[in-house]
Amino acid sequence: MTRRRIALLLAAMPLISAISLVVPRPAAAFIVFDPSNYASNVLQAARSLQQIVNQVSQLQNEAQMLIGQARNLASLPYSALAQLQGSVQRTQALLQQAQQLAYQVTDIDAAFRSGRYGAAQQGQTGTQLFGNAQSRWQTSVAALEDALKVQAGVVGNLDTNRTQLGALVGSSQGAVGALQATQAGNQLLALQAQQLADLTAAVAAEGRAQALDAAQRASAADQAREQLRRFLVPGSGYQPTAITMFHN
Repeated sequence: MTRRRIALLLAAMPLISAISLVVPRPAAAFIVFDPSNYASNVLQAARSLQQIVNQVSQLQNEAQMLIGQARNLASLPYSALAQLQGSVQRTQALLQQAQQLAYQVTDIDAAFRSGRYGAAQQGQTGTQLFGNAQSRWQTSVAALEDALKVQAGVVGNLDTNRTQLGALVGSSQGAVGALQATQAGNQLLALQAQQLADLTAAVAAEGRAQALDAAQRASAADQAREQLRRFLVPGSGYQPTAITMFHN
C-alpha cells in the first residue's frame, strides 16, 4: 500500500464515520465502529509495511555489497608463473654451461695467481709460456661462444614473453575485482623482472667475454716483452744446429 492510498483512506475516515451514524441498522446486526481505532490500526500497518520495505531494501544493498566483496576477493584464473620460471631457468642453465674460466671468484683468482694471466714470470720456460698463451686464447674463444649462446637464449625467450604479456594485459583489463587486477599487475612485474634477468645475463656474458679478451691481450703483450728480453740477453748467441727436414 502506497502512502497516497493511505492518505486518501485517512481523508475518507470522517465521511465513513458520518455515514455509519446516519444509516440505521437493525438492533440484532448493530456493529460498533471506532474510526480513530481503525485509523490507528491502518497507520500502524502502514508503518509496519514501510519497515518491511526498508528491511528488504537494506537486504538488497547488503547482498550487492557481498557480491562486490566476492568479486574483489576472486582470484585471477590465469598464472604466467610457470612460463616465467621456465625462461629464467633456461637462461640460468646457459650461464652454468660457461666453459673454461667461468663466473667463480675462486677460479678467477687461481688463474691469475698461477701465472696463466698477468705478468709473465722469468722462471717460466718457453713451453710454459706457450701453454699459457694457448690456454688464454682458448678461454677467450670459449667465452665468446658462451656469450653468443646466452644471447640466443634471451632472444628465444622473447616469443614466450610476448605471449605472456598479451595474456596478462588481457587478464588485467578483464579483471572483475581488485584482487584480480592486483594479481595481474604483480605478474606483469614478474614478467618485467624476468626480462631484466635475461638482460643481466646477456650483459654479464658479454662483459665476461670482453674482460677475458682484454686480459688475454694484456698477458700476451707482457709475455711478448718477456720473450724479447730473453732473446736479447747476452749469451752464447745463436748456435747453428743440424736438422733433418725430410725423413726416409
